[in-house]
Amino acid sequence: MSDRRTFTSKVITIERYILEQQRDFPEATGMLTSLLYDLALSAKMIASHTMRAGLADILGATGEENAYGEQVQKLDEYAERTIYRMNDHTGRLCVMASEEEEDIIPIPTNYPIGRYVLHYDPLDGSSNIDYNVSVGTIFAIHRRKTAGNGPGTLEDCLQPGRNLVAAGYIIYGSSTMMVYSTGQGVHGFTLDPRIGEFLLSHPDIRIPEKPKYYSVNQGYEPRWSPGIQRYTRWLQGENELGISLSLRYIGSLVADFHRNLLAGGVFYYPAESKGSGRGQGKLRLLYEAAPLAYLAEQAGGYASDGTQSILDLQPVSLQQRVPLFIGSCDLVEKAEEFLRGEE
Repeated sequence: MSDRRTFTSKVITIERYILEQQRDFPEATGMLTSLLYDLALSAKMIASHTMRAGLADILGATGEENAYGEQVQKLDEYAERTIYRMNDHTGRLCVMASEEEEDIIPIPTNYPIGRYVLHYDPLDGSSNIDYNVSVGTIFAIHRRKTAGNGPGTLEDCLQPGRNLVAAGYIIYGSSTMMVYSTGQGVHGFTLDPRIGEFLLSHPDIRIPEKPKYYSVNQGYEPRWSPGIQRYTRWLQGENELGISLSLRYIGSLVADFHRNLLAGGVFYYPAESKGSGRGQGKLRLLYEAAPLAYLAEQAGGYASDGTQSILDLQPVSLQQRVPLFIGSCDLVEKAEEFLRGEE
């Protein structure tokens, strides 16, 4: 019989991995560790629901609109409710904010108040649900900013991405993956449906130096500024470097970002011309841009609004939208160069 003390298994659950990372911080209380595991458990529940989407009455819209005037999908509603109920009572959070809600989400008064702030987009890309296209959950975690042990406030929520202590996403597709960072690199875990556990499958993810793809909805090209149009042609091969990238665009932010994170490339959703309703961009700073920017930088990439790092932007409202260029450093910096040329 082999000595158990010398046996090393390559099977690492997300719980074990999170606990092992905690050892690097002797002062850690375990609260952030537990919060990450709460989110992993929420992801399992949402994944189970999405896998039955075509069989149960959970496709289509609810008939209601979210804070942005968009139709709320039934799975959206389920994901929103699941994340809230898994985190409202734990004593780890002081306040939450969701892409689906106009105001901050307070912790119920009958539950203890914690030290962390949770932002989340419960089901990004939900308009694609009916067509069996990959969707995802995005989350971001801050430490509370205000002093004391009382309820969290809007001030706690309106923090720049540089203050993040953790961020990640879950992608529900041909398999379910949870990808996250606590400032020690980016790590990916794949849900094994046989045992119901997330297992480490992609340790220390780095964006490849040689990019393969650019991701953008070119149907909106007539609304773009001349600089963005020239940048797109540059990506397509009109450059002196011999760079020519292939277009890949799913229309689900998490899916497009995930592919480019693993394969190398750039995703962008620029500001559009006046009158389009997207003069400040479409993507939400707190719920989409900032958490993915955090992951991109941890993986050796970069994210910008076209002029500066997404992580340096000071939010002014929960619903704030921004242009987003995210992925390989060189490609995002090239976008900034083209935009500076417009000035």
